[in-house]
Amino acid sequence: MLYWLTALSDGGDFFNLFRYITFRAGGAFLTALVFGFIFGKPLINVLRKKQGKGQPIRDDGPEAHFSKAGTPTMGGLLIVGALVTSTLIWARWDNPYVWMVLFVTLAYAAIGFADDYAKVSKQNTKGVPGKMRLALGVLIAVLAALWATLHHPGDLQNQLALPVFKDTLINLGFFYIPFAIIVIVGAANAVNLTDGLDGLAIMPAMIAASTLGVIAYAVGRVDFTEYLDVHYVPGTGEIFIFTSALFGAGLGFLWYNAPPAAVFMGDTGSLALGGALGAIAVATKHELVLAVVGGLFVVEALSVIIQVLYFKRTGKRVFLMAPIHHHYEKKGWAEPTIVIRFWIISLILAMIGLATLKVR
Repeated sequence: MLYWLTALSDGGDFFNLFRYITFRAGGAFLTALVFGFIFGKPLINVLRKKQGKGQPIRDDGPEAHFSKAGTPTMGGLLIVGALVTSTLIWARWDNPYVWMVLFVTLAYAAIGFADDYAKVSKQNTKGVPGKMRLALGVLIAVLAALWATLHHPGDLQNQLALPVFKDTLINLGFFYIPFAIIVIVGAANAVNLTDGLDGLAIMPAMIAASTLGVIAYAVGRVDFTEYLDVHYVPGTGEIFIFTSALFGAGLGFLWYNAPPAAVFMGDTGSLALGGALGAIAVATKHELVLAVVGGLFVVEALSVIIQVLYFKRTGKRVFLMAPIHHHYEKKGWAEPTIVIRFWIISLILAMIGLATLKVR
């Protein structure tokens, strides 16, 4: 919205700053951060009052989690509220990719909110039926994939870009849409599975979003893409403002989610964040890089898939408990140890993913 202040500029004054994505990204970060600090405590008080017993705790979960009973959930409302508000203030409203990512974020947040509400109101851990959640998630991903494809340059439509390999594209044709759907739905559910410990999901999501934001800024500039030998996707630079807002919103939330958490993000936050990461990857044509940058989420999701398939086949378990962060809890690792070590892994993977911009 503030971009339109450039209409008041003569090219050499303060208003000219609003032309620059980097300036507006900084503003988006600070706006989202301040939003989180201002509204965090009041929101937690409201959630605690409305929810009473808070988020239900699984009976078969680690014993350490029983002490968390009564902690309110739906803290994702703070993240999404700060993120959306800040993005609308600082991003250009005529950019289709910004609206696509916002649409996915809000739509998945709505699914998560319904799931959290069902869990809290019924005081059980089932929530919205899994098939319904999946169907709605796929529908949202279909619309987002079509949206992105429609606005991609003609030479990139339905193409899969391979990282590291210079100028290499694979034409998926009709199969690109199903592939993009898997990326968005898979990312949303992978982040959701990771959200099991205080602060575990939010920091890796912030790290992954920041990395994708840098990539979006790079592939949205002709000079950068020529230097880096990556594919130019006009308009994606504005996504950097969204990811900067996400980082600020994440820090604001982490202030209250740091162990011991005063609030959980719930599915409201985890599905929204995961969906946003998938949407950004599709918009920037870096779907495969997301698997590296968000490698922690991939491992968490794979641990569940492996556990379920192996148990159905043999009646035995590969992990003491899935997702894998619970496996380490069962082995006696302290919660902060798991969280911080997983943060470190996320940062390492992000650096590897970012390196693919130059390694050709």
